[in-house]
Amino acid sequence: MQNNKKSIQLLFLANGISGFAQGVSMLSIPWYFAKTNNSQVFNYSYALLTFIVMFFGLYAGTLVDKFSRKNNFLYTSLVCGFLLFAIASYGYINNSLPAFLVISVFAITMLNYNIHYPTLYAFGQEISKPEQYKSVNSNIEIVGQSTSILSGGFAAILLDGTDFSVGNINFKINAWQIHDVFMMDAITYFMAAVLIYFIPYTQTKTIGDINESIVRRLKNGFNYLKQNQSILIFGICSYMVFAMLLVQIHAVLPIYIKQHLNAQGDVFALADTIYAVGALSAGFFINKLFQNKSIIQVIIALTVVVASIFFAASVSKSILVIYLVSLILGFCNAGIRVLRLTYMFKHIPNVLMGRVGSIFNLINVFTRSVFIFIFSQSFFSFQNNIVYAYAAMAFFLLLSAAMLMLVKGKLAKN
Repeated sequence: MQNNKKSIQLLFLANGISGFAQGVSMLSIPWYFAKTNNSQVFNYSYALLTFIVMFFGLYAGTLVDKFSRKNNFLYTSLVCGFLLFAIASYGYINNSLPAFLVISVFAITMLNYNIHYPTLYAFGQEISKPEQYKSVNSNIEIVGQSTSILSGGFAAILLDGTDFSVGNINFKINAWQIHDVFMMDAITYFMAAVLIYFIPYTQTKTIGDINESIVRRLKNGFNYLKQNQSILIFGICSYMVFAMLLVQIHAVLPIYIKQHLNAQGDVFALADTIYAVGALSAGFFINKLFQNKSIIQVIIALTVVVASIFFAASVSKSILVIYLVSLILGFCNAGIRVLRLTYMFKHIPNVLMGRVGSIFNLINVFTRSVFIFIFSQSFFSFQNNIVYAYAAMAFFLLLSAAMLMLVKGKLAKN
């Protein structure tokens, strides 16, 4: 498995195909509610779903460590594909979808993420040698962000439609209905499942007793972190840029663009595409730019940079500034993720990776839930008060950077 390029290529291709449609769906849903002036309903729903996902995430971590990574990918793709196909079909039959079914797609995708990405990272660790970790993580980021660029471009067209001319030729694309987007998402899940089925894979990790209880498996994960508290702090604080990114995309940015910048859906979708360009550049260059620097020092620096650009967004009313924020945020978040995973691959046993990752994710999801709940209050939806959300996220990231500074010495010794 160490040199099985076909397995890696098929895995990345399947991840890219399904990730493309997921990206369009996850962009379309918050904007769908923003266009209908129901952002507050979406934000409350998102906060509730995020809270529910916390508990599912712990269970998902035990599945990642218990079963074949290939089977995890295959079955989650099939289940999600059938669910989205059913919801989209209902939309075609009735020519519309009720809000609760639109939220349901968001929920299905969130639940899937909690199995999909831990499996992807654990798989990458399982089939790689330590000297390959940086390369594998960078390539995961490159594939993921390439699909994000494509999905952002498609979302810009599909959310509001487009009408432009090239010479004497006119191109017009009508805006898609939300169930059209969901049907495309369902089809790509099925395509991904076919590719995953043909991945050559021989399980190389030791999974222990397959009948071991969920509680026992979780306890092993908690015990590991209890014995390695500096890694616990690292796992939590280095994950906070990602937490604020998701809060920003789903609960802050749509309102910021609509009520502070007075702009339309194309700005929202283009901001996501620019974010993906920044993230893609990190996949290519992060290891080269900081190859002689400490992983911990670079993560601290990038966290401070994100805090700074959030402060900039809070005092600016320029569309160009939010594009610049998106670009820098993309680079910093993706760079932190590559470096963070590389550190975890080196220091966390593969047999515990799913459970330890799920614990970090639990804390991350809880943090997002708190922020989303706060930003869902009517105060932040009034006029342009959403700018205060950016300032609050900036202060929080500075606190996270300070915590990493406190354990930097211990982490460097590990």
